[in-house]
Amino acid sequence: MAEALAQGRPDAAAADRATPWVVIYLVTTGVVLLLMMLLGLLMRLVQSGWLALDHPALFYQIMTVHGTGMVGIAALGGVAVMWHFLASYVTLHRAALGINFVLFLIGVVAILWADFISGFGGAWTFLYPLPALSGGAWESGSAALHLWGLLAVGVGVLVICLEVGRAIIVGYGGLGRGLGWHVLFAGSTQNVPPPTVVASTMVVIVTTPALIAGAASLVMSPVNLYFPDVAINPLMIKNLIYFFGHTIINATIYMAVVVVYELLPRITGRPWKTTKVFLAAWTLSTTMVLVIYPHHLMMDFAMPTWALVIGQVFSYMNAFPVLVVTGLGALAILNRSGVRWDLLVTLLLISMFGWMAGVIPAVVDATIAVNSVMHNTMWVPGHFHFYLLLGLLPMIFAFMIYLARGEDVAPRGGDMAAVLYLIFGLTFTGMFLLGGWASVPRRWAVHLSEWMVYDRIATIAAAGVIVLTTIFIAMFLARIPRILRGA
Repeated sequence: MAEALAQGRPDAAAADRATPWVVIYLVTTGVVLLLMMLLGLLMRLVQSGWLALDHPALFYQIMTVHGTGMVGIAALGGVAVMWHFLASYVTLHRAALGINFVLFLIGVVAILWADFISGFGGAWTFLYPLPALSGGAWESGSAALHLWGLLAVGVGVLVICLEVGRAIIVGYGGLGRGLGWHVLFAGSTQNVPPPTVVASTMVVIVTTPALIAGAASLVMSPVNLYFPDVAINPLMIKNLIYFFGHTIINATIYMAVVVVYELLPRITGRPWKTTKVFLAAWTLSTTMVLVIYPHHLMMDFAMPTWALVIGQVFSYMNAFPVLVVTGLGALAILNRSGVRWDLLVTLLLISMFGWMAGVIPAVVDATIAVNSVMHNTMWVPGHFHFYLLLGLLPMIFAFMIYLARGEDVAPRGGDMAAVLYLIFGLTFTGMFLLGGWASVPRRWAVHLSEWMVYDRIATIAAAGVIVLTTIFIAMFLARIPRILRGA
């Protein structure tokens, strides 16, 4: 193991063994993911007119739990993937996984109580001053409980980031060396970080300040709830919230993409080399992810013009560096490799397509002229459902399937299930985007009959996605005893 770490190569036996904590994370991810998908299906049924809710406010409570839950569970699943493979290169303390999981459970209980029992329905962004100005829809105590629950989840992820950062600093001599700057700028050939370490370093650098910003906003808002005379600058706290929200949801896919860097070389027998182009791409993305969040604030006339321009221009630029080197790198490794298209390989390729194609509607919306028309339409949930449903989730499913197989990565069929998932996923997200193109507003519980064609097609596609997701997760759950015996 020590020799493997020194040479920057994973210890094969260790990389194929999932610790109990990783299994717990994945089981939790699978269960919560299915529950959140069912809540999403319920919302689409309501919008399509096929289901009526007795209490109109319930839709917004469901929307809040669905949005918050999806972000939280994306982070939990991403941590499981990143931790599993990174542990082959650096020494990580598993106590951090335990602390994060306990804080996650505390946060989940608080959020569910605040939303479904106490009636909070302010959406996942908890934008100030909405938690305090509900128009009688909920009490300030329920808003505070929701915010404290979010804070618990965020602090847990911060513990993970700090531990991963510590391990990389100890193992490679600093975060700059974890990004390969000694190779990129000084031409060193010593202790070259593998792609997994580079991606994990980027996650630490961008997520840590974002979580701190989010924590600050989550402390300030309850202060305002308890002491209304304490005013907060709305533009400042909105910047903090969106810096946090944009960065953390992007970081989840940077966590999970290591499954592509690790598994494609094992399947094809071809290494994924850490080239200077690769390192430059990750360094550029690390910088840009930290500064492009203003593209969420283009509707705010009080934002400085220069900040909005940065949000637009860097949104265009950030679409290329990592996506191109990862996408083209994956295709280069697969080209003429002789690999057969089984479930695992197909899911990995779908994840690359979903990540790269999902950026396109995001860049369109990040154009100021378009944003002024499209931002409050279904286009926006269309872009992030595309990004997560067809980018992030196939990475997590591929990881589950890989662990279920163990060391056997030989093709065994099942690629049609992945293709069906792609078809249903594209149909589902496509209805969001078409709805946005038709100016269907987002966050509305009741839709006009002219809009329901998009809702009904999306409902059918969502049901197909849920069925296939259940199959993927069940394949993993069925093999848990074998996975744990190999731990």
